[in-house]
Amino acid sequence: MKLHLVPARAGIEWVRLGLRTFWRQPLAFISLFFSLMALISIVSQLPLVGSFLPFLFVPILTLGMMVAASVASNDDTPKPVGPAMFTAALQALRLRWRPMLVLGMISALYFAVVVGLSALIDGGLVAGAYLLNSNVLPEVVASKRFQLAQLFVMCLNLPLSLAMWHAPGLVHWHGVEPVKSLFFSLVALFRNFRAHAMFLLSWFGVCMVAAISFALIATLLVGIGALALGDAASVLGGALMIGCALSLAAMPLSSTWFSFRDSFNAD
Repeated sequence: MKLHLVPARAGIEWVRLGLRTFWRQPLAFISLFFSLMALISIVSQLPLVGSFLPFLFVPILTLGMMVAASVASNDDTPKPVGPAMFTAALQALRLRWRPMLVLGMISALYFAVVVGLSALIDGGLVAGAYLLNSNVLPEVVASKRFQLAQLFVMCLNLPLSLAMWHAPGLVHWHGVEPVKSLFFSLVALFRNFRAHAMFLLSWFGVCMVAAISFALIATLLVGIGALALGDAASVLGGALMIGCALSLAAMPLSSTWFSFRDSFNAD
């Protein structure tokens, strides 16, 4: 496995390919994303360990979406493509569940340490909210110490997010060990910083335009349909907004595969 340096314009191309691939099989992508997110939401409700368990599933979510995108973008994939995406994702998770679990455990441990360190700033309020699900009063949330602690957690979690970008793909397609995959992911992101910066900026623009467009359409439907449909118009508008939120969440993940594919070459 070798790192491949790409130009800045590659970031825009990844977004274009991700959008094209997503709209080939939008229902399949949304269904897979929703299924994995539902699993994460369920385990997060468990007492005591609910704050840590979602981190165990983040690498699974990333790998599942990457494998699905690789299948959907392949013109040689036999039809129907949607079931083939689910089958490939489940097969990948079945084969790689152990290293994915290791990646998840590293994420959970890192998060616990970072949140624990935030207690040095606010006396443990953020740590209690994240780790113990403690109720925090609105005036405490608005306090400078609490907000500074939250900013501290957010900033220190950024390296973890970057390390997890390519790590599941490196484990699955190149057989890299989990710890090494985190390091190589960070190296790839920094060496191809301009391309990934363009990637993020492009997706931010796409999501902003899409969110505004969907909001305007939903408002228009509710306004027009209120006279004829009554309460059904609100339900229709709400359903459209939920569909928009799922699409905007799933679309960027559908293009992660292309950033990984172009960043690493097999030996």
